[in-house]
Amino acid sequence: MPRSEQTLVARVTPAAGHSVATLLGLSLGLDVWERQADALVVAAPESRLAELERRRLASVERWGTPTQYQARQRSRSADGPDDS
Repeated sequence: MPRSEQTLVARVTPAAGHSVATLLGLSLGLDVWERQADALVVAAPESRLAELERRRLASVERWGTPTQYQARQRSRSADGPDDS
C-alpha cells in the first residue's frame, strides 16, 4: 500500500452468495470496527475497498476518512438519540 493512500471508513455488505462470516474468513487486510448481521464497518485503504468490488465479494459504501467519520459520530451523539 502506498504511504499516500488514504484510509477510509466504509460499510461493506457481502455480495449474493457470500456472508459476513465469509468476508471475515478471507485475508483481506481490513480493520473491522463493527460487525453487523448483514455488513461490516471497516477502515481500509481505497485500493482494498476497490478490490472487494472488483472481485465482486461485496458492495462498499464509503463514509469518509476516520477523522470525518468520528466527527460525524460525535456530532450525532451531541444531538441526542435519533427518534426515526
